Formats: sequence, C-alpha cells, structure tokens
Amino acid sequence: MNDTKILQENAIVVAVCTKKGDALNRKLDEIKRLSFSAGLNVVKEFYQIIKDFNKATVLGKGKVEEIKNYISSCSEIIDVVIVDYALSGSQMKNLSKEFNVKVIDRVGLIIDIFARGAKSREAKLQVKLAQDLYLLPRLSQMQGTSGRFGSAGVGMRGPGESKLELNRRVLEKEMEALRKQIENIKNQRQISRKERLKSPLPKIALVGYTNAGKSSLLNCLVKENVYYDDKYFATLDTTSRKLYLEQGKYAIITDTVGFISDLPHQLVDAFSSTLEEASDADLILHVVDISLSNVEEGEKEYQANMSVTNKLLDELGATKNRVVVYNKSDLLDKPILLKENEVLVSTKTKRGIELLINKIKENLFKNE
Repeated sequence: MNDTKILQENAIVVAVCTKKGDALNRKLDEIKRLSFSAGLNVVKEFYQIIKDFNKATVLGKGKVEEIKNYISSCSEIIDVVIVDYALSGSQMKNLSKEFNVKVIDRVGLIIDIFARGAKSREAKLQVKLAQDLYLLPRLSQMQGTSGRFGSAGVGMRGPGESKLELNRRVLEKEMEALRKQIENIKNQRQISRKERLKSPLPKIALVGYTNAGKSSLLNCLVKENVYYDDKYFATLDTTSRKLYLEQGKYAIITDTVGFISDLPHQLVDAFSSTLEEASDADLILHVVDISLSNVEEGEKEYQANMSVTNKLLDELGATKNRVVVYNKSDLLDKPILLKENEVLVSTKTKRGIELLINKIKENLFKNE
C-alpha cells in the first residue's frame, strides 16, 4: 500500500484588497485560518491593496519582487504561496514561475479543504466534480505547473488521493459520469426528504459561519458526541438528531456545513442537501462566534460573518423564524445587550443551554 501521508507544508499567504471597504485584517485572518484548516504552516503573510490591476500576476511587480526575495532568503523551505484571490490559470502559472514554488488561489484552497473533509459518498462525488469544474477552464494555462512541484499536498488532494489528470477529454467524461451519479443520489435523497417532511416533528437547522461552533452546540443539545474541530469546514455532511424539548415534545435538529464569504461557485451546488435543510426548517438557529470582536471598517468581525450568513439564508428563502445563538461567551470580557430572539451561550461551559432550549420551545410552539 502506498503511503500518501505527507509532511506539513510551509506556506506564505497573500491577502489582496481590490475595492474600497475590503477589511484587510479580516481577510488576512481568514486566509490564515483557511490555510491552517488545509494543514499548512503559515510562515509569513503579505498583503497588497491593488489600485492598478496587473493582468499577468494580479500582484504588482514590486510585491512580486518582495515575495521572491523573501522566499529566496527564508531559512525555511517555502512549499506553497496562497493568494487570497480567484486567479486565472495563466496568473497562477506566471506567479508560480516567478516564485518557483506552487501557487494556489482562494478557490483552490477552499476546494482542497472540502476534499479533506468529505466523508459521505455524495460529498466525495460533489468535491471531485468541483475540482474538475475548477480545473477545466484553466487546463491549457496550467499545463506543466503541477508537474514541476509534484502531485501531492495542498491543491493536489482529492477523494481517494487520486492524481489529477490534466486532460480535457478525460475531465469532461469524468464530469458527465459524476453528474449522473450525483443526480441518482439526489433523487434518492428527495424520496427520503419527502418522508421526513411528512413527520409531525418540527425541524430545526443549525446554520452559521464556518467554525462558529454548530457541531459543539448540537452535542450540548442532544448530549451526544458528534465530531467537531477548531478548523474551517471541519464537518461537511449534514447530521440530524432527535432533540428532546419537554414531556411528549421533540424536534429534529440538523447540523449543516458552515458558510463563508466568497464561497467558490463550484461548491454552491455541492451541498444542496445542507441548503435544503435550511430552507425546509421550521426554526433556524443562527450560531455566531461572539468572541470575534475585532473592529474593521466600522463593523465587528462577528457582525460581518452574520451578514454573510443572513444574505445566503435570504437567498435560499429560508424561514424568518430565526434565533441568533451567540456562542463562545466564555471568551467575552464584558457583557453584551441582547435583542429579542438572541441567546448567549458557551458550548464549553454549557452556560445558557437551558435558556436556549426555552427559546426554541417558545418559537416552535408559540401558537399553542
């Protein structure tokens, strides 16, 4: 058996701000967290606020030179440069030539994280399809870049650790087969979904920005041990459990994949089951990491995360019956003022869990 385990790769991250209002610190923190979730060791961070767009490399010549000099003088070997921007194949190839290391953009990084976390058959198929959709328009420009730096590590992973085949006809044929398999699974899921909708039990969906603590909250509510981790997209498949509320009253509660700003369009369809759970729910628990209190552009980080999630929920046509669950209250250094349908909890200390259960009952059974 071949050992596919690789050593942790050293990475440089580059945050790119292209428009007024881009929150630099937030972008830097998020691309670093994404890199950590992909198993990378971030050695150095750079940023550029772009005014004159460079079509060949996105980054300006001065910034490219600065990064090149750092890589050549760094005491540690740099394996990959992560650019927080959606690069074309030619831009990726040009930067890779300049730095003489592998270059991955934000889209490729997120797809790689999904590839690491996919567990169910459908999730694996969807991630593979997303990888192919990402590669297809970049094939002619990326030829030769992956081979220069090997076929392992970040950006080269996939369900089954299979080597990426840079061949248009092979990819198109594979994508057709993947779509058929995914369609069959979707049809099977629709049958199961119709049966679930017949259930008299109310349905609750846990939603929120990635790493807000949804899986931890599910564990607290149902007193089980669902997998979670302090990483972005630690859990990708939906998990449903029966939640006891009071004598004779239960609900079905479902943990969903986390949202993130600028989610690659190749992955939007990949987790339609998650989106269905949110749109079908009678009540949505919007889980928010309240400890993210850094202010940038006049807005706290957790508020920016809430805006991303609310926008996606509104686009889905999800119910307006929502409770905001501010998690990680144990990390707060001062109290906050709560509005109606907002609850402060800590999944670590279990503080506020009973208050949340009461709020759930109040929202599900308010007409009784």
